[in-house]
Formats: sequence, structure tokens, C-alpha cells
Amino acid sequence: MPSSTTTGTPPQQRTDASLSHGLKQRHLSMIALGGVIGAGLFVGSGAGIAAAGPSIVVAYALSGVLVMLVMRMLGEMSAAYPSSGSFSAHAERAIGPWAGFAAGWSFWVLLCTAVGLEGIGAAKIVQGWLPGTPQWMWVALFMVVFCGANLAAVKNFGEFEFWFAALKVGAISLFLVLGVLAVAGVLPGTDSPGASHLTDFLPHGSEGLLVGLLASVFAYGGLETVTIAAAESEDPVRGVASAVRTAMWRIALFYIGSMAVVVTLVPWDSEEVVAKGPYVATLDHLGIPGAGQLMNVVVLVALLSAMNANIYGSSRIAYSLVERGQGPKALARLSGGVPRAAVLTSCFFGFVCVLLSYWRPDDVFPWLLNMIGAVILVVWIFIAVSQLLLRRRIEREAPGRLVVRMWGFPWLTWVALAGMVAIFALMAREPDTRVQLYSTGGMTLVLAAVGYARQRARAGR
Repeated sequence: MPSSTTTGTPPQQRTDASLSHGLKQRHLSMIALGGVIGAGLFVGSGAGIAAAGPSIVVAYALSGVLVMLVMRMLGEMSAAYPSSGSFSAHAERAIGPWAGFAAGWSFWVLLCTAVGLEGIGAAKIVQGWLPGTPQWMWVALFMVVFCGANLAAVKNFGEFEFWFAALKVGAISLFLVLGVLAVAGVLPGTDSPGASHLTDFLPHGSEGLLVGLLASVFAYGGLETVTIAAAESEDPVRGVASAVRTAMWRIALFYIGSMAVVVTLVPWDSEEVVAKGPYVATLDHLGIPGAGQLMNVVVLVALLSAMNANIYGSSRIAYSLVERGQGPKALARLSGGVPRAAVLTSCFFGFVCVLLSYWRPDDVFPWLLNMIGAVILVVWIFIAVSQLLLRRRIEREAPGRLVVRMWGFPWLTWVALAGMVAIFALMAREPDTRVQLYSTGGMTLVLAAVGYARQRARAGR
């Protein structure tokens, strides 16, 4: 491979060498910046506000700290061993092939299902603008566009995400500026509410805060994409290190900052916060003309961005698993540096999920949604355990690879693990999330058993 494609990264530190390395640093920087801004933040946070009231800021801060610790752990391992398999490859290296198998394939199911869900959400928005057009047609169109882009070259994925992320970052930055001006009482035509909406800080007590905490945890999904994408960049180590080091201020600004603005400007019990979403409700409250349609455009962009990123992420996770002997060899076929069979398979599975939402909306589709409900937490546990085991090994064998270091190792890793166990306990208390917990647990145990059986079979050859 020409030296220009591996600038700054020693050959022994590169993995997945047969993949293209067409992502530039600007792509990775914007993927890292925009990856934290998803449709869950723009719309789904309304339910968390309704449950927790102004204390949703505390909920997002607590879950944000946990996410920052997870990203730091993942960044440490991904900078040391760049791989399109990300946490799956690290789990295999640290714990064993069965762990990589379980973590990787459960995440693949999550991403593929999410592709379908995001396609449905985007189609609903477009259908609202063009009544009478069928949803499935728009889902199919979006799937064809992003599947085609991912089949062609990795730089196409990078360009889509660059501009999607730029739009999302611009929109939420404008929202924050307007919100801060309104809170300060200097936005024309508005009066500052001061702290009048914050007096009932815990309207539903600690129980409401716990519900808000669960809602906030699952809004942070998507941060892992940058460590997957880094393996196909010009300089994987630099890309991962930069993304991880800026994660703290991105989470604080976009999530915690925007939640603080929303609950300060709008009464937490306003029906519009849930019906329209907190951002639309806030802009309407400020009398910003066309706020609803503007935010619909932003949510559409967020959904399409997530759809594109999840097609990419699922195909690379699948490719890495197969390259490590953890799946059907057909998915490892490369053409032009792109695992096209993996891309097509991931898109096909995503579209099957869409069809199930129409054909079996009362049984199979809800079962599928419950099965992926807690996958992200399972993945985080694999990340934490892998980091605990790998850190000492790297310090002994290749200390130069520790470009990114986990803070307060090993104590903060153990704190993060305790936080994850606590979230599992909270999920077991709530009827809705309890079903998700058990369904995800069942899928993980099955995958771990299959992975262990494969591991024993390979060891006995």
C-alpha cells in the first residue's frame, strides 16, 4: 500500500489493511462531532423531560459521565489497535473469540434494525410534506441511495456524514445561541423566565429522575461509529485520539447544555414538549417563525445521517467478524476496498425489519425491538471488561501504543462498570424496560453460547 495512505501510523498498528483508507481527517472530525447528535436527542428527549422535569439535566449529566468514560476506554483500545471491528475485535483480543462473536453480532443486529427504524421515521416526515405517498416507497428510496453510496466507496459515506453532521451541528448551535439569548432576556420580543420553570426541580421525585436517566442513556447511541470509521482513515490513531479527547465538551454542550436551555425556557409539563419535541416546543415558545418545519428538516437530516452511519457500521462490523473467522466467508468479499456483500446483507436485513413493521406489527416486530433494547449496555460492559484486561497487557508488551489513556485506571473503569450494573438494575424495576432487559439478555446468552461452541470446535481441530 502506498505510504501516503498510512501517514503517521506504523504498519504494525494498522488492521483491516485490505479495506480502503479513503476517509480524511475532516471526515472523522465531523463524524465525531455530529455522531452525538441524533434524532433521539431532538425528539425522544421529550419523554425524559416529562418524567424527570428540570432534573433531566442531572440525568443527562450522569449518563454523559458514563458515556465519556466508555468512550475513553474504547479510545484507548482503538488507538492502540485500530480495527473496523472496534470493541468486537478488542473483546476477542482481551476475553476470547466467544466474546468478540457475541458483542459483534448483537451490535450488528442492533444497527441493522436501527437502519429500518430510521428509514420509517424519515419516511413519516416526508409523507407529512407529501400526503398520499406511501411510506414504503420513501424507505426504499432512502435505502437505495445510502446502500448505493456505501457500495461505491468509503469516501461517499464520509462525504454524506460530513455534510449531515455540519447541518446538525449548525442547527443545534443556532438553537443554543437563541436559547442563551432568551434566557439572558436579550432576544428581541422575549422576556427571560429566570428560574421560574426550575422551582419544581424533581416533580415526580427520585422515580421520575430514574426514568429520565434511563431515557438519557439510550439517547447517546452512535458514538462508537467514529472508532469503526477510524480504521479506514488516513491516520487511525490520530483520528481516534482527537475524537475521544473532544468527547467531553461535545456531550456537555450539545446534550446537557441544550436540555438546560429547554427546561429553563419551557415549563416541563407543557404537552407540546412531548407532542412536538422539546426543540420545536422551545422555538415555538420563543415565537420563531417556521420553527416546526425547520426542526422537521433537522430531524430528517439526523435520521438519514444515522441510517447512513448504521449501514456503514453494520457492514464493517460484519466484515471484521468474518475476517476473524466469526461468520460466513461470503461477507468478507472486497471490491474496490469495500465489503460490498456485507453492505448488501446489512441493507437487506434492515429492509426486512421495515417489512416486519407492516406485516407483523403486533408480535414479531415488537419482539425484535425488545431484543435490541439493551444491546448498547451489553456492548459497554464488553468494552469495560476488555479495557481492564488489555491495559496491563499493552503496558507490558507495547507501551508506545498507549496514545490515549483511560483516566484514573483502573478505578474509573470499575466505577463505569458499577454504573452499568446499576442501570441494568433500574431496567429490571420498570415493566417496559424489564422486557427489553430479558430479551437482550437472552439474545446475548445465545450468541455467547454459539461463540463459545465455535471457539471450542476451532481449538479442537
